[in-house]
Amino acid sequence: MLTRAKKHRLRGLCVHCIETRRQSRKAHRLLHRNHRMTDDASSAYSPPAVWTWDKENGGKFAAINRPIAGATHEQELPVGRHPLQLYSLATPNGVKVTVMLEELLALGHTGAEYDAWLIKIGDGMQFGSGFVAVNPNSKIPALCDRSGPTPVRVFESGAILVYLAEKFGAFLPTDAAARAECLSWLFWQMGSGPFLGGGFGHFYAYAPTKIEYAIDRYAMEVKRQMDVLDRRLAESAYLAGDAYTIADMAVWAWYGTLAKGQLYEAGEFLQVQTYTNVLRWTDEIARRPAVQRGRMVNRTWGQPASQLHERHDASDFETRTQDKLAPSS
Repeated sequence: MLTRAKKHRLRGLCVHCIETRRQSRKAHRLLHRNHRMTDDASSAYSPPAVWTWDKENGGKFAAINRPIAGATHEQELPVGRHPLQLYSLATPNGVKVTVMLEELLALGHTGAEYDAWLIKIGDGMQFGSGFVAVNPNSKIPALCDRSGPTPVRVFESGAILVYLAEKFGAFLPTDAAARAECLSWLFWQMGSGPFLGGGFGHFYAYAPTKIEYAIDRYAMEVKRQMDVLDRRLAESAYLAGDAYTIADMAVWAWYGTLAKGQLYEAGEFLQVQTYTNVLRWTDEIARRPAVQRGRMVNRTWGQPASQLHERHDASDFETRTQDKLAPSS
């Protein structure tokens, strides 16, 4: 009679391989059990009749999340010499706007010169009185256009993109059908992004406990969104058609980063490499010089050469990145 080990050898499997498989199955069972235990613990929670704010229960962002709006302290915003004043951080939402501004400058729109001021959201700078005056929602990015007699505030990244596109007549089609397609994809991102960031990103990367139901729920939705994009980009060079628009800038900042496995360290988990049309589009946009500059602005992580904490002049990309500044800067 053949032993199990002999049977495996006949099929080309060594004893070490067999043991490795056994250990892998065991680890998977333990992980699954731990997930279930976490879910069982979370399912024991019963919401009270009236919710109350527990400052110690906010996970990674407990220090800055709160259920009320308004300023927490007095702090005026700095103002530079350029027409446009941007207050931001190089999160995907911030990158949308700096990419747009750099693209406008690349087209020769000198009126798009801007000062980009760093807002450290982890330190609560978005709750300063000056920032709240520009954006009552206390979220980056926020823009103040000082090119006219009366400053104009614009907040929400999608609104800023439309404002700049209309102001300079660029990256937003004028043909009715093409314009509708562009705006549809822009607002698709604005509506879909919270499922990726506040949903999947939060529960996968930031929540104090791993909840299998929540991660599965949002992973499924994010993969569906990636499939939506992949199908669209199989039939079109860009999201709105043959032309590169603000829709691409908005979606690329989030889903292009995700497609390269650079968001929440979730590339393998979501198998992002399978969305080949999204990857083709992502790589094409990433090669644009204006995009490469835009993603550096207000960036405070990654390689020092990729970090331009503040941008006040085009020459800053050559002289003011973190690798060129003294360590104390």
